[in-house]
Amino acid sequence: MSLSLDQVKKVARLARLDLSDADLARMQTQLSAILDYVDQLQQLNTDGVEPLAHPLPVQNVFRPDEPRPSLPAAEALRNAPTRVGDYFGVPAVFDTDEPVSHYYLLLVDDKPSNPPSVRRWLVSIDT
Repeated sequence: MSLSLDQVKKVARLARLDLSDADLARMQTQLSAILDYVDQLQQLNTDGVEPLAHPLPVQNVFRPDEPRPSLPAAEALRNAPTRVGDYFGVPAVFDTDEPVSHYYLLLVDDKPSNPPSVRRWLVSIDT
């Protein structure tokens, strides 16, 4: 199945890609090859083949979720670009007209707990 250049441009626009003419031509060839392969797969007789999500039997590969000691606050904050006491200082992501800097402060709990204890505050610091 061959895609037209207009179809490739539409796919690129939907994917928010700004492609040059050379890239569009290359994508046209590559996408057409992919669709040709899908056409080949559709010609296979799959009667009696049970649908599956994975070709191999898979077991849970994650480690058991067991409580364990967390990092001490000093070590967790060692490379923090902005540190306020035992907290990470993180600039806010919203606009404000006030002459104030906003920071989210995350408390790093140095005692192991399950679930971990993390607290967040929005703090205003005058600039």
